[in-house]
Amino acid sequence: MKKRILSVFLVLAVALSMTAILAGCGSDEKGEAESKGTIILATTTSTKDSGLLDEILPVFEEESGYSVDVVSVGSGEAMTMGENGEADVLLVHSPAAEKEYVEGGHADEDGRMDVMYNDFVVVGPEADPAAVSENAKDDAVAAFTAIMEQQQTFVSRADESGTHKKELSIWEKAGLTPSGDWYVEAAAGMGDVITMTDEKAGYTLSDRATWLNVGGDTALKIVCEKDPSGVLNNQYGVICVNPDKNENINHDGAKAFQKWIVSKETQKLIGEYGVEEYGQALFVPNAK
Repeated sequence: MKKRILSVFLVLAVALSMTAILAGCGSDEKGEAESKGTIILATTTSTKDSGLLDEILPVFEEESGYSVDVVSVGSGEAMTMGENGEADVLLVHSPAAEKEYVEGGHADEDGRMDVMYNDFVVVGPEADPAAVSENAKDDAVAAFTAIMEQQQTFVSRADESGTHKKELSIWEKAGLTPSGDWYVEAAAGMGDVITMTDEKAGYTLSDRATWLNVGGDTALKIVCEKDPSGVLNNQYGVICVNPDKNENINHDGAKAFQKWIVSKETQKLIGEYGVEEYGQALFVPNAK
């Protein structure tokens, strides 16, 4: 009987030892997955303020083994970070500036890839003192002209972001140079600018995704959208930074992210984001 009890204890001891060994192996394997390191993603504030990155990045991190540090700035500043070798990959929305960036040798051999698009909207106070929604509901140039003629408060991003560059291009198309007390240069991200615009009962230009995510908490409304000229179109692209910029650039991680975000699976995630909460997608995937 004693021998039998001893045998049982020996079996249990062996089983516990094997369990500990297997658990240790599992921990090592997990550590290896995490050891791929971190990539720095420099991106426009709209991809973060819209909630998109919070939705999709955990999927990338789980599938790839890379962790992602997001630096949310204007597109212009994001590209400057790339030029200086301070980021691994960019997700931005200023096509003309992106073209110059690639032509300047700041991207890797694959250059820039389309990811998704949405559009810009002009938002303003419910009272709409510049009568934009009445006279220029689908004409951005006419909307900006009316705001300036009526000297109504307009809050500009003023941060070299893609949205700021788009705003400046509309003023240029209108043949106008905004200045004066009515023109407020915020030097802030999109979410903060929408909040400031609400506080000042003014107007601003916003990407639709951030507006849908933030605008519901304000007393503002869309006063101009869907301009048939295409001036309000908003295209996003992904660019891997030239690894020659900095020996510490995680080019493998950047390529993994670029390949992932234009994949069919991720494009589907992007196209579904916002549908349940807002009744419409915040971005339209269009990777080729």
